[in-house]
Amino acid sequence: MNENPGSFRDPSGRVYETGDGVFRSINAVYKPHFEKLLASGLYKSLVDKGLLLPFTETPQRIEGAWKTIEVERIPFIGYPYEWGFHQLKDASLLTLKIQQEALRHEMILKDASAYNVQFFKGKPIFIDLASFETYVEGMPWNAYRQYISHFMGPLLLMASKDIRHGLQYRNFLDGIPVDYVSRNLPRRTWLSPSTLINVHLHAGMLKKHESTEHETKVTIRPIPLKSQFNMVDGLLAATEGIKNPSLSTEWGNYYEHTNYDSESFRRKGEILEKICASLKPKKACDLGANLGEFSRIFAKHAGIVISPDIDPVAVDKNYVLTRKNKEANIYPLIQDLCNPSPAIGWMNRERPSFLERARCDLAAGLAIIHHLCIGNNLPLEFVAEMFWSIAPNAILEFVPKEDGQVKRLLSVREDIFPQYDLDHCRTAFEKYYSRCESYPIEGTCRTILYFTERR
Repeated sequence: MNENPGSFRDPSGRVYETGDGVFRSINAVYKPHFEKLLASGLYKSLVDKGLLLPFTETPQRIEGAWKTIEVERIPFIGYPYEWGFHQLKDASLLTLKIQQEALRHEMILKDASAYNVQFFKGKPIFIDLASFETYVEGMPWNAYRQYISHFMGPLLLMASKDIRHGLQYRNFLDGIPVDYVSRNLPRRTWLSPSTLINVHLHAGMLKKHESTEHETKVTIRPIPLKSQFNMVDGLLAATEGIKNPSLSTEWGNYYEHTNYDSESFRRKGEILEKICASLKPKKACDLGANLGEFSRIFAKHAGIVISPDIDPVAVDKNYVLTRKNKEANIYPLIQDLCNPSPAIGWMNRERPSFLERARCDLAAGLAIIHHLCIGNNLPLEFVAEMFWSIAPNAILEFVPKEDGQVKRLLSVREDIFPQYDLDHCRTAFEKYYSRCESYPIEGTCRTILYFTERR
């Protein structure tokens, strides 16, 4: 049983993994709160509403733990710096609804970290069973500041300045600091009562009390339970009111400008479905998924489909569509393949890299090869190595220089890519894969290449 490297911070318990199972230790220090979680009815209420990941008791024992429980494995772990706007907003609202429900059962969330939320079966779910503690009359919500840093602040930056502010989570592992949010919001936000109180004045208060010139102990006034409910209601209303800016980008509107007519587009889908139906992968990764058009084809035959794209607008649209259609096995996320999420956190182990988390049975790259090789100067051999690092089977849509999209890329730069052609592509991939099947897409100059593992 191996300890999960991202669970060491909480003395209440840690997460452990075996080949198939995920276990959580509950330490003696957390015993009274865990018993309250069950006895109060809060656990049952949250599980019944689909807000909290359920557990089962297990005879498996972790040394030093008061109790060991087993939870269902989340098929793909994503992080806030990989979420689109609506993913972060849905995770925010989930956290507040859980706080609201906890207060109804005389408990309170002791933290409000975005890392306590994962996307499971098409919706956000809270995964930290050790985040609840018994509420004592008058106690403040100590996780309030964390909620602003992890949720409300980033959402405001994304909505009012630039949707790419969500990527800042890579630099700020414990949420974007309140003072940073305040300084980077437009002046007009000072006219919003909720933003004024929760961000700007909050930032000023933190600056005052964190100054080394103020050595006196801060006196915290008791906060009645009714005021706690009012705070949550206010944060819910403020968070629900944060709207995604109406943006269009080249990739967010990709399918409006392609080299396909309806017949060739249909034929491409048929080829992909045939391959995926034959392979039946447990996990597939649709690299450069855009709006997830082909992720949905893979999802018919795969257990789960990771659906990454570089464009946050496209990823957001993809997620909204999965939510609308109640698609339980598609995982949209923001990912730059030329600079994928690295391993970060303590000793670079706390949050594994995207390439490590994305390992699967089938990696697909549909109409991205020219962006990687010509747009980013990557040798074909590098691309082949990346695919092999992810999956033993690969689907690649090769886009030659005769294609209009490649001509557009080359119209603004010198053609320094003499080896960018179909034969060199096959050769590069066959260094890692043993067999290649070719499927020309009728009505286009593009070809689907299906590479299978070396045996």
